[in-house]
Amino acid sequence: MKKLCLLLFAFFGTTTLIGQDYFPKNDGVHTPETNYTVFQNAVIHTNPGKTLKKASLVIQNDKIIAVGSSVNIPENSRIIDLEGKHVYPSFIDIYSDFGIKKPKKNKGNPFGGSLVYDATRKGYYWNDHIRPETEALPFFKYDTISASKYLKQGFGVVQTHVPDGIARGTGMLIALNHPGGTNKQLLDNHTSQFFSFRKSSKSKQVYPTSLMGAIALLRQMYHDLSWYESGNSKNMDLALEALKQHKGLPSYFEAGSALNCLRADKVGDQFGIQYILVGGEDAYERIDEIKATNATYILPLNFPKPYDVSDPYAASAISLEDMRTWNQAPSNPGVLAKNQISFAFSAHKLKDIKTLQTNIKKAIQYGLDKKTALAALTTVPAQLLGKSEVLGTLKAGAYANFLITNTELFEKETILYENWVQGQKTVIKDRAIPDINGSYDLTISGKTYIMTISGKPAAPKAEITLDSVKLKNKLTFKNKALNLLISGTDSTKTEYTRIVTKLTKKTDRWSGKAVLPDGTTTSFVAKKKTEVDVASNKKDKEKEENTTPKVVPITFPNKAYGYAEKPKATPLLFKNATVWTNEAEGIVTTTDVLVKNGKIAAIGKKLKAGNATEIDATGKHLTSGIIDEHSHIATSAINEAGHNSSAEVTIEDVVNPDDMNIYRNLAGGVTSIQILHGSANPIGGRSAIIKLKWGETADKMIFENSPKFIKFALGENVKQSNWGGGIRFPQTRMGVEQVYTDYFTRAKAYEAKKKSGKPYRKDTELETLVEILNGQRFVSCHSYVQSEINMLMKVAEKFDFRINTFTHILEGYKVADKMKAHGVGGSTFSDWWAYKYEVNDAIPYNAAIMHQQGVVTAINSDDPEMSRRLNQEAAKSVKYGGVSEEDAWKFVTLNPAKLLHIDNRTGSIKVGKDADLVLWSDNPLSIYAKAEKTMVDGAIYFDLEKDKAMRKAIAKEKNELTMELLKAKNKGLKTQPVTKKVKKHIHCDTLEEL
Repeated sequence: MKKLCLLLFAFFGTTTLIGQDYFPKNDGVHTPETNYTVFQNAVIHTNPGKTLKKASLVIQNDKIIAVGSSVNIPENSRIIDLEGKHVYPSFIDIYSDFGIKKPKKNKGNPFGGSLVYDATRKGYYWNDHIRPETEALPFFKYDTISASKYLKQGFGVVQTHVPDGIARGTGMLIALNHPGGTNKQLLDNHTSQFFSFRKSSKSKQVYPTSLMGAIALLRQMYHDLSWYESGNSKNMDLALEALKQHKGLPSYFEAGSALNCLRADKVGDQFGIQYILVGGEDAYERIDEIKATNATYILPLNFPKPYDVSDPYAASAISLEDMRTWNQAPSNPGVLAKNQISFAFSAHKLKDIKTLQTNIKKAIQYGLDKKTALAALTTVPAQLLGKSEVLGTLKAGAYANFLITNTELFEKETILYENWVQGQKTVIKDRAIPDINGSYDLTISGKTYIMTISGKPAAPKAEITLDSVKLKNKLTFKNKALNLLISGTDSTKTEYTRIVTKLTKKTDRWSGKAVLPDGTTTSFVAKKKTEVDVASNKKDKEKEENTTPKVVPITFPNKAYGYAEKPKATPLLFKNATVWTNEAEGIVTTTDVLVKNGKIAAIGKKLKAGNATEIDATGKHLTSGIIDEHSHIATSAINEAGHNSSAEVTIEDVVNPDDMNIYRNLAGGVTSIQILHGSANPIGGRSAIIKLKWGETADKMIFENSPKFIKFALGENVKQSNWGGGIRFPQTRMGVEQVYTDYFTRAKAYEAKKKSGKPYRKDTELETLVEILNGQRFVSCHSYVQSEINMLMKVAEKFDFRINTFTHILEGYKVADKMKAHGVGGSTFSDWWAYKYEVNDAIPYNAAIMHQQGVVTAINSDDPEMSRRLNQEAAKSVKYGGVSEEDAWKFVTLNPAKLLHIDNRTGSIKVGKDADLVLWSDNPLSIYAKAEKTMVDGAIYFDLEKDKAMRKAIAKEKNELTMELLKAKNKGLKTQPVTKKVKKHIHCDTLEEL
């Protein structure tokens, strides 16, 4: 089929070149057009970097024959004089769904009712959301209305595709002419491949339910493609076959945010694919990372409208982050350009394409160079399409796709007269109507009026003054005849002066007859003032229009409490502190701790500061940072609920470094967390262990050489007692055990095949389970009931590995002896109870009993609010169970470090360990204690005094931006209402749908 399409297209492409048309003509006589059209005396912008004055453009049929300042005019030429006009290449929109019927979205609760877990298509990939075989042509119908809108904005060609699915298939290139549907429209039937993180609307298959599931699915798809290409597959897969055939095509990835662009780029890098990334509207916030992708970006121009903050209560609800986005977003194209990042513009995401030119001009006002703006609409998209010889520039052999304007593009007064596509003209504005805008001296019967004309050529408006008195007037312009009525100076009189003239072309001087109020006729002269004459009058207005608006500086992260500069490690000496070492020395008083190069350099009495900054810690307590073994903050996804095992997904793919909970946790003395997958399935996803480096990138937050963890789960959630359609296995606790047994049996068989040397299909899910069997990945298991805890320990022992941590473990006190024998730790809540049936036996003595039995015990949060008060949660074990203060403190510091296998780097104050430290105002177990300074790797990421100053700065910035928003509304700009965002608390059982 593909070969046939290519042959047909090749034939279509040659018809215009050799002048042969094999289609029957039944509507009259059709002699081929052999004449030329010559556009003379124009300012021709052949490309963004080259302009020719008094030049000519010669076209024949759909192609450019010649362009230059001196060209030979062929015989049989039609001459068009473009004196004073500008000619540009028509624009190209490289990312659209032009002519494609929008797919309907699935409605209803995705986790309610009957759910579909398996693929519904035969002969295709195992996941319905992988649809690379999709071609745009069968879904395409030329949309005349949409084409007209594109043409009016200067576009001549669009690349269109079916925007549905994770792998979306191929697109095609369409010329925006010949609405009758001739074959000239179709320039290329297979231009590019398209991908996204969003599922197809054509299938209800549940997997993937999350962003990390979509990322894992893409990775597995590429692994499966490699397997398929090697010839080892026993069956033909039409989806993989399409991927194989289209492998050489450019790949577009609709990512959206800058974070998602970075995520998509990582997938591409893993498989040697350089995606063209669609999105990055907020790229300016993380420009260094964006530049490092080496990708070309497709930028939608959907700048946010100003917020309506006229209501002070509404103004108080808007976040500083949203205010900054409104203020900073228009600078995004300019920031990319300054950093030499290639990009193309698209009308994608614009609710009204009419705003395209306005937003481009706005981007220019915010620092974008006009040449770069033109390139983003012409040469860059042509290059990405591999069509630079025929599109995006004006040269011999290229398509006759060009614009005719009254002046340079992107000026306030720019008027697009005509858009020619493949030599076919679309009139946008009649260029025969002269442009009379400007300031004039209007002389009638010896009186000189000052007349300023503005507005559109076909509907001009006049402002007229006589001796500084403003006169009422009415100006009409029809059939090139100008009719002006000027009222008398006395507004109560009906007297008027009427002037009439016929305009045939743009001129700086025009004259005609005037009828005075007494009925007599005289002549008038209107002489346009020179630029020097009008400069002083326009100066203030132009200054306001051309001044680059004030853009507030970027912070790291770019929201409230972000830093102007990322914190850096500096030498520090804490003097005379009470130091909770968590080592054999215990709690020592009046002790100094020296920090250098991000490490603890020395501990002792009367240490010398040297070049270190000295901090007086007298009467204060210095501890290692709190470590939360079980957290769900700082992530863009929690649960991949589409399968009963999701070992292929990893939280590391979706770490969100901008989550405000990072800063809040630092304020509570937390320095490290394990971000766990949720508890939607027995075998969950892989963890991310991060340090809370507020303002850093996601990659730099993840522990270097991070220990490998995965989340398992037991109980109500995994058997879907509280959600789901009731058809996914398992439905019982017995079934949960069989899931583990089955998967580990398969994992052993998978590993045996790998070791045999025989070809095997790489399976990311089974690769992860093999790591568990070999002790290379640790299991942290969501658990409540003692029977299931016993069960999983037995399953692990059967397959000769050990569970690392039981988290929640509210019935741990019942099986603490068995846990000790198995070698598993317990990370629990301090006193949670009765929030669901399977925790009815929870007691607040649980942590103390496990600790007394020799189990490594920790207190965790599983909650973004509790996580910043873990010091107080630890203190409850002193009350409930009589645990010593020192051991209770270890529950949230050293013990979770041991459970996470990072205790050689953090969790205690010891020379050589990472300087993850907290200076407390009081005993850290006290409810009165405040974290005054929180340090990660020797850099202070939270400082209580600086926090107070930041609060004042935030209030000031919000007030300033509120005034700017009010000014925007007063100028008549359309506004958007302030919508209060609901704060979402994320726990183990939080389910999301992609």
